[in-house]
Amino acid sequence: MKTETTLAQPHIKAETPVRPRESLYQRYEASILGGTAVLIIVAIWQAVWSYTDWISPLFFSGPSAIAKAFWSSLTGGNLLADLAFSGKNFTIGFGLALVSGVVLGVIIGWYRRIRLVLDPFLNALYAAPRIAMMPLIIIWFGIGMWSKVFIVFLSAFFPILVNTAAGIRNMDRDLLRAARAFCASDWQIFKTLAIPGSVPFILTGVRQGVAVGLIGVVVGEMLGSSEGIGFMVAYGGQTFQTDTLFVGFVIIAFAGILLTSVAERLERRFSRWRPER
Repeated sequence: MKTETTLAQPHIKAETPVRPRESLYQRYEASILGGTAVLIIVAIWQAVWSYTDWISPLFFSGPSAIAKAFWSSLTGGNLLADLAFSGKNFTIGFGLALVSGVVLGVIIGWYRRIRLVLDPFLNALYAAPRIAMMPLIIIWFGIGMWSKVFIVFLSAFFPILVNTAAGIRNMDRDLLRAARAFCASDWQIFKTLAIPGSVPFILTGVRQGVAVGLIGVVVGEMLGSSEGIGFMVAYGGQTFQTDTLFVGFVIIAFAGILLTSVAERLERRFSRWRPER
């Protein structure tokens, strides 16, 4: 009698690589190191301000004096009204620059002849200092809100436009040839390659537009306004109130940091729009 034995084959499971867990420090390393550096510099600054005579209040200020001026302006001054005025000017001007800059940048980047016609004008206006046009802008729009809105628009429009057009023009050639090989239409290429591939360029232009737009709103309010953060900075400089001047400077700096971080988060979120190679 023949006995057959069957050996069971061991079932081998494919092991998936385990991603090492990041520590709390590794996850927030940039914030921890950056925040620590800022705290150390502020502490040294405050110590020099409080315990030495190296800093003259006429030409500079200290963190405690700046914080006191901020609280005084917030509770008993016009800080909230100034913030609202500057925020409204920046929001309207930057919003118009974002919409028109992206739309026109896509058109210029996609249509070669339109780009060739408009290139000389765009290069001249992009290279020219827009702040030098402020007196002319005041003549056109007066000293009210719309002159500040226009200078913000003019400052932020060109970085967004130029980067958007560059993103459309720098479409991946290998992907473009592959799309043509599969008989993709121009609209399909535009929708699936050009627009997703240009998102990082657009957001780079947005970050640049935020920076120059903030400069534009401050300069516009410094030269022709009776309210706003730019007016606060100008008034503090004219009256040698350096703590008030630094309050406006710190507010603009924090606004720039906040808006830039928002743009970076958007860039990471929409990076999946880019076509995979």
